[in-house]
Amino acid sequence: MKQRVKWFLLAMFFTTVVFATNGDNLIGVGPTSRAMGGVGIAEAQDTISAIFANPATLTQIDGDQFNFAGTYFDPSVSAKVVSLAPPYGVGVWSGKSQDAAYAVPAIGLSHKIDDNFTFGIGAYGVSGMGVDYRNIDPMDTNTKLSVMKFVTAFAYRAGNFSYGLGIDLDYQGADFGQGLSHNYALGARIGANYQIEKWKFGLVYVTPQNVNHKRIFDFDWNGYYDNLELESPAQYGFGVSYRFSDRFTTAFDVKYLDWNSADGYKDFGWDSQWVYALGLSFKATDRLTLRAGYNYGKNPVNENDNFNPMGITIIQGKPLSTFAYEYFRIVGFPAVVEKHLTLGFGYDLSDKVSLNIGYKHAYENVIKDTFAYGSIEAKLSEDAVDFGLTFKF
Repeated sequence: MKQRVKWFLLAMFFTTVVFATNGDNLIGVGPTSRAMGGVGIAEAQDTISAIFANPATLTQIDGDQFNFAGTYFDPSVSAKVVSLAPPYGVGVWSGKSQDAAYAVPAIGLSHKIDDNFTFGIGAYGVSGMGVDYRNIDPMDTNTKLSVMKFVTAFAYRAGNFSYGLGIDLDYQGADFGQGLSHNYALGARIGANYQIEKWKFGLVYVTPQNVNHKRIFDFDWNGYYDNLELESPAQYGFGVSYRFSDRFTTAFDVKYLDWNSADGYKDFGWDSQWVYALGLSFKATDRLTLRAGYNYGKNPVNENDNFNPMGITIIQGKPLSTFAYEYFRIVGFPAVVEKHLTLGFGYDLSDKVSLNIGYKHAYENVIKDTFAYGSIEAKLSEDAVDFGLTFKF
């Protein structure tokens, strides 16, 4: 019984891996990009979104700029488990995660060195979700994980072309009942951009970034703490924007997230994912800009049609029952939302200061697996409000 409890606790650790939307990735960073469905590969919305989406677009920012932003993220997560088979000992329970909403910060600074070179630096949270099923789940699940990115970026403009490079430093901290484990990873984002008349085109590639948690948990109950690798997947993106007039702009991005090749995610059978984002921007007055967008990415956490709870699977060299495996995929990490609607506006308080507000709703999606003695089900929907200030120098 103790070993089964250990595996359930292992599964529950993953409940907090990001407050996601496209799998466990943010659709975008900053209220401007997020209000437009997360677009930004072709056209910079501000310094934060440029560093995150495509560092080559930093050359589009006039002068020097500082962005400060925050997101109030409020996911609604619930689970329902019916396990009548004696070996698993979970029984029947259902309820909503009791975790509070989260505040997620983001800052960015860009400096135009000359007409060709632009430097940027940004820091933002890409994870902050927690699940709290204490007094609901028989395992009293209560876990936390946070991920921050610190990015230094450079962009160079040569005629109609721009090229950008960002160096990522990831910090990841995890605590699932036995103290904080944290570590770092390095990666890069490489981008290109081309502008011609009213059109802008962008390409970006983000390297996989592997975080190795050392001595995080005794997975196989042998008296020694084991390591665990979680890898942010490689990303490939293309974007295009078109300026119909001085007041109306539209942008479209498509991204490929290679979950099926990433350590941790491929072990749990995640499918790689195509993500599509559409954004609109309309300058209603000289000071007021209205924004809207839509983002879609098919749920990578697919239902297991061949679920056999009596089987054993191997995860990063450790034996794990298929019931615990599915418990992780369904209850522990239901990153299953697909459709996102976004709205927002920007208002110029002066020639140097702008206020930006955004709202995102991720529509509820459900995932469920059944087996001979019961079922495992989870639901997820999300609401988020973004606030930001932009200062121009």
